[in-house]
Amino acid sequence: MGFGLLSIFLPLYIVSPTVGGSVLDVGVMSAVALLACIPFSFLWGYLSDQTRRYKRYILLSYLSSAVLLCVFAFTTSVFLLFALYVALSAFHVADEAPKNILIAELYSSEEWEKGFAFYKGFAESGWLIGLLAGFILSVMNVGSTLTFMFCSFLNLAAFLLSLVLVADPMFIFERKLVRMEAAVDFASRGIALASNLLDGFTLQERLKKENVLAFSAGLTFFSLATSMLFTPMPIFISSITRGAQLPESLVFAVYVLSSLGAILGYLLTGKRSYKETAKSSIDRIVFLRCFLTFLFILTLYLTVHQVTIAALLLFFMSAAYAVFLVHTLSLSMKIIPAGKAGLFNVLIGIGGACGSFVGPFLAEFSFFYVFAAAGTVFLLSWISFKAFA
Repeated sequence: MGFGLLSIFLPLYIVSPTVGGSVLDVGVMSAVALLACIPFSFLWGYLSDQTRRYKRYILLSYLSSAVLLCVFAFTTSVFLLFALYVALSAFHVADEAPKNILIAELYSSEEWEKGFAFYKGFAESGWLIGLLAGFILSVMNVGSTLTFMFCSFLNLAAFLLSLVLVADPMFIFERKLVRMEAAVDFASRGIALASNLLDGFTLQERLKKENVLAFSAGLTFFSLATSMLFTPMPIFISSITRGAQLPESLVFAVYVLSSLGAILGYLLTGKRSYKETAKSSIDRIVFLRCFLTFLFILTLYLTVHQVTIAALLLFFMSAAYAVFLVHTLSLSMKIIPAGKAGLFNVLIGIGGACGSFVGPFLAEFSFFYVFAAAGTVFLLSWISFKAFA
């Protein structure tokens, strides 16, 4: 809830007269914060797997976020906001790898996709409530100090709830079993193919291992395109609402619809079979995001219903992202070895950091360049995942 509210409020706060920042300031801040997250994502994942203690890093994430957001409430300097946001991001990712590992170890591999979908859908519901809270606070003209303090309180509540409800697993072996099963399955298929070849049969199947490099490239490109598109998106939505003489609070309403799309995506993914959909669906989902991104170009030339079309596109893009995230998280737990669980967030962070700078930089010239460039990078991601799947 706290970060759902903050995701829209902070960019708007930076470009407001109170702070006097620009779209490029938002992009540079996001880029540097994501770059800082890269080593920390790997560090938190490595430490949690080495110590086999995951709860402490989740608690660290929420408590540090609560403290730093308190400081945000009394800051109007762009430079100080910049430094605080970088620190906030570095500690905020402390819960990412540990909670992914917890889900992987507390569920059997057949239930990973359902587990990730339930968790992400539940978390997205909190994000949605945070956006609704932001909409209400914006309509009521609540000041920035109280808004930041409210975000801080929500993170403190997350810390207290995690202190009571989160527990480390007694035994940690599920991910190792999955990798052992994959190795045995690969060897079994190899023996079967060799036997058929010796018996004179024509081979109808290729013995092919998963292409981890293609998976990593696809994930990085996807994150790059997503960040390039969504970092300046609140400002784009704000500009078209102003152009239509609509209240700025409508920006939160648009993102509420987007969050509903993500929740729908998580619900649909949780009801489908992992074995039937994971690899086969990823490339189709990425291609859909590519198509929808290019459709955003049309909104630049509309004279009516501009906000409505943009909101619908965000709805379907969020639903597609939810499906993509669940599939890739499940696959990453299978192909990324223990001790390197933070690599998933590192790859996302690399793409996200570059996109966070490039997107606002292009937006300074025209949002046409943002949509065209993001769509092209989504296409590169699709090519990479085609090679993996």
